Amino acid sequence: MFNTASTTADKLIQMFAAILLFAAVVGVILFIAGRFTGKRDRVVAYLYLAPVVLMLSVGLLYPGLRTIYESFFNAAGDAFIGIDNYKTIFTDSEQLVVLRNTAFWVLLTPFVATGVGLLYAILVDKARIESFAKALIFLPMSISFVAASVIWKFMYEYRPDQGNVKQIGLINQVIVWLGGKPVQLLIDSPLNTFLLIIVMIWVQAGFAMTVLSAAIKAIPDDIVEAARLDGVTPWGMFRFVTLPAIRPAVVVVLTTIAIATLKVFDIVQTMTGGRFDTSVIANEFYSQSFRSANQGLGAALAVVLFVLVIPIVVYNIRQLRRSEA
Repeated sequence: MFNTASTTADKLIQMFAAILLFAAVVGVILFIAGRFTGKRDRVVAYLYLAPVVLMLSVGLLYPGLRTIYESFFNAAGDAFIGIDNYKTIFTDSEQLVVLRNTAFWVLLTPFVATGVGLLYAILVDKARIESFAKALIFLPMSISFVAASVIWKFMYEYRPDQGNVKQIGLINQVIVWLGGKPVQLLIDSPLNTFLLIIVMIWVQAGFAMTVLSAAIKAIPDDIVEAARLDGVTPWGMFRFVTLPAIRPAVVVVLTTIAIATLKVFDIVQTMTGGRFDTSVIANEFYSQSFRSANQGLGAALAVVLFVLVIPIVVYNIRQLRRSEA
């Protein structure tokens, strides 16, 4: 009890010390900036940017460079092995399964979640129960990936078909009602990977619906009315009016979900722990670094993940600049 209280007190002291240090740094910057106000605006700008650059360097740039450096070393980190870790990622059978699963996630989740969200946004637009209908699909966004995974783990739960054992998993119970036998859904690959992807789609569809619904409502009414007067069909309205108008929003939704999908860890770790050939890059990075104590391979997986995210971010930035222009 005494040790626990002492530890809590130490943490509180450290927290207050950090707050005071932050306040002192900000105070010094404001004091110096005040001496230059109206004289050298560029100096003032550099002074305000300095803490940001420092924190990014310490919290982002240095760890990133350190990770790249460690990816060229062995598991213990005491011997340089060149690109062997990267060769392992692209040649080892287990790592190839990880890459395959990651490809499934990235190719399916963004497009299906965006498609579901867009369809839902169009169907409930200006309906009487629009707010209620949107709230229903947005609810999964209000919980964490771990909570969503626990919910769906119960959906997929399996009990051996012995005697009067009742199924607690909804899907297996439906199978039993239809005269079939319960199935261990989360152990058969690659079916289990697609079942995990459904969880991500369930969560992200609400995000897609919210953004795309706002974009649809932002379309000028005169354009819609002009298209209707010209006799444009509902499909033509969607293809030639709605979709071009909301294209920037669609790109943002697709790229945002794609990045979140590449980093998916919670769902895989909670539902299968990466077993049964369900691991993805983010989960494998954790497993190799902290479970298998293979720092080199874990760092290499982190670098591969970073490289995969870069093109999506660059594309998103270019599309935003193009839409603004």
